Amino acid sequence: MDKPISLSVKQFLIRKMAVDLMVSEKTIEAVVNHQFNSMLDAMKTADIIDLSGFGRFLFNSTKAVRIMQKYTANQKLYKELLSGDISEQKRKNLEGKLNTANVGIKALKPRMNED
Repeated sequence: MDKPISLSVKQFLIRKMAVDLMVSEKTIEAVVNHQFNSMLDAMKTADIIDLSGFGRFLFNSTKAVRIMQKYTANQKLYKELLSGDISEQKRKNLEGKLNTANVGIKALKPRMNED
């Protein structure tokens, strides 16, 4: 069974497992969502997660420092640009970029303070 273009990988896996196991898609989706949420919770505290058959996911603190520096530099730049006289479209664009930088900083900060 090939994955249709219209389905995400997650939806395709849920549908395929539901057919193969003869279990409702709703039940399979609940299990898959639980596994993804558990993995995300584990990534908040662990540096390495092994998923059998998929690989190893790890938190690289050296890379995180570089990314944090990039986010903080961008945050400062976007704030400076927003304080100037700019068009409404450019303001919306910069506010979106600033929000992305803020979300990145918020996500990385707890992990970097643990070191």
